[in-house]
Amino acid sequence: MAEVEKRRPLVLICNDDGVGARGLRHLIDCVASLDGVDAEIVAVAPAGACSGMSSAITIGSPLRLIEHPDYNGARVYAVTGTPVDCVKLGMHAALRWRVPDLMLSGVNHGSNSGNSNIYSGTMGAAMEACMIGMPSVGFSLLDHSPNADFSNTTPFIQRIVRHVLANGLPPQVCLNVNMPRNCVPHGMKVTACASGRWTEEYQDYADPHGRPFYMLTGNYIDFDPENPAGDNYWLRRQYVTVTPIRPDQTDYQAIPALSALLDD
Repeated sequence: MAEVEKRRPLVLICNDDGVGARGLRHLIDCVASLDGVDAEIVAVAPAGACSGMSSAITIGSPLRLIEHPDYNGARVYAVTGTPVDCVKLGMHAALRWRVPDLMLSGVNHGSNSGNSNIYSGTMGAAMEACMIGMPSVGFSLLDHSPNADFSNTTPFIQRIVRHVLANGLPPQVCLNVNMPRNCVPHGMKVTACASGRWTEEYQDYADPHGRPFYMLTGNYIDFDPENPAGDNYWLRRQYVTVTPIRPDQTDYQAIPALSALLDD
């Protein structure tokens, strides 16, 4: 009897830092070099930087899918839109609705720990893939530099990728993975998102014509920095953190009390 050829797993990779970002190439390299996994890799990334886009989509404007040269065996495309546009248009125009075995987002240049994941285009893309039905993981390195060193993250990324390819994830759950910078992490911890918020400030500037404009800045405040349940606690101690999150934002515990007050 002829031996049945094993199907190659299909992996979709997106990001929010753009098609030229070093983190995107590193994620492709991690999957391409995974021993015993001959994955078909398709990367679909924004044509430019799209940090902070969360789950934004483009409505009422045309989108273009631009083919780029292959990289390390991966087909590479750029989309003139947001990270979520990359998932949606990638499925429609690049994959023709072949559902990937795994979707990866990143590696983001900068943290998406705590409540930062709400604003994240990296996690917006992962959440979109999760809602479509793909096991999905967003990866972020706590280093905003475009020349960030990702080399120490490889074994952790590959360990997670191998696990999810073999075992999948629970329905409607994706993973938010954050990795410390410039060190060899001590290990991994599965955690909750640390509770906190950004204190936004705007710097005032003027253009050459004297017209004012503003640039966003600010700091993240961790409400409970010594709580070991939160991801930031372990990131400060040089651990990789893995946080399962859901697109469903319903507070089910609040429903009974609100129903008693408001239901007709």
